[in-house]
Amino acid sequence: MLRMIAGLLLVITSLPLQAACPPLLDLRVRTLASEESVHLCERYAGKVLLVVNTASKCAFTDQYAGLEKLYDRYRERGLVVLGFPSNDFLGQEPGTEKQIQEFCRLTYGVEFPMFEKTRVKAPDAHPFYESLARETGKRPRWNFHKYLISRDGRAVGSFGSTVAPTDKELIQSIEAEIAKPAPTR
Repeated sequence: MLRMIAGLLLVITSLPLQAACPPLLDLRVRTLASEESVHLCERYAGKVLLVVNTASKCAFTDQYAGLEKLYDRYRERGLVVLGFPSNDFLGQEPGTEKQIQEFCRLTYGVEFPMFEKTRVKAPDAHPFYESLARETGKRPRWNFHKYLISRDGRAVGSFGSTVAPTDKELIQSIEAEIAKPAPTR
């Protein structure tokens, strides 16, 4: 019996320590125009995330091109752009998810992950956006609001709609976060 317990302890203590899922990323979201849902922690833990509420009929819609360039430029270093289409601001995302997906791919060549059409405004905001607002103290006031999430799953920045993906401060913030090592899992 003691041998069995000692053997079990040896197995347990030799297992790698698993970092807990950061609360901000501990939820499932559905991918755009599909039935598949992903657990943000399982898919993106250890990555730097730029979360953006998007819209296809907005004065800022051309930011899709800049977001795709950011994703392409920094993807290998650990950045993932996550797009969440939202119709919360003057109905500027009226299409179906399939229409949104086709528009993004055909017009802007978007390859970064896009998720279900999402409410971002209080009081009906999606839990993910509620958490982002709580952590940063800022809520989206319009389409293309950007939240930066560190490799350890904390919201570390909030950038308004007028901050373009090419903005020097945004790029410096992204570069600072991707330079940090990923937490051990």
